[in-house]
Parts: sequence; C-alpha cells; structure tokens
Amino acid sequence: MRPARLTLTMVALLTGALALTSTTTAQTSPPQGSAAPTADNAVLLTVFLKHDQSRPLNELNAQLEKQGYYKSFPPPGVEVVSWYVMMGIGQVITLRLPASRLREVNRVIEDTAWGPYRTEFYPTYDYKAVGMAQHDKATSN
Repeated sequence: MRPARLTLTMVALLTGALALTSTTTAQTSPPQGSAAPTADNAVLLTVFLKHDQSRPLNELNAQLEKQGYYKSFPPPGVEVVSWYVMMGIGQVITLRLPASRLREVNRVIEDTAWGPYRTEFYPTYDYKAVGMAQHDKATSN
C-alpha cells in the first residue's frame, strides 16, 4: 500500500507544479529558487539531452558555451544524482529538486541547451528500497 501512496503523492506534487506553471502567460525567466529538496518535497527529474549528430562536437560545445549552458546548468542548489553519456544518444542527467523549482530547471535548459540538444524530461522517484525489499522477500521463501 505504501508504494501506491508514494506514487499518488508524487503525481499530486507534479500535477500541482505543472498547474501552477500553466497559468503563467509569459515565458519570462523564473526567479532563482533557494528551496532545498527534502524528503517530503523532492522529485527526481531525469533529463535526456539528445545531441545533434549532424554537427561536430566542437561546434556543439561552442554553442553551449555561447548560450551560457556551462555556467547555468545545473542551477545552484539542485542536486545532480547522476550524469552519464549514453553513446549514440547524448547525456542523461538525473536531478533531485523541490517540485517548486521544476520550472526554473526547465527554463535553464530551454535558454541554454536548446540548439545543440533536443530534450526530454521524465519525472521519476526512488524505488530502489521498495524493489530490493520485494526481491529480498521473494528470494527468502
């Protein structure tokens, strides 16, 4: 029952965050947040940065530098859980942040990574403890 409650809580948090941002009429830069992720407000966000394979890497990096990507991402106070290069795709980054800072992270990526990268965002949550507990239970019988 607890996994279902956690899932519903995460969906409610993300829905609330998206509802708040959808009422905004202009895409102005959001204020830099200072909220830190805690156990009751943190979401994980997995970001796929799919690189433009039609352009050389040095050209992509030069554009990222010009657009301020390396200075702006990740925003201060947003935890990087993992950051991998996925060969043939690009970069896959998992961030931990308060739901209230979701728009800020989105805007940093829109403003600084678009062009060299196409982006995909996946809200996620930590399931390791639950999955391992189920595995341990199943293998102890």
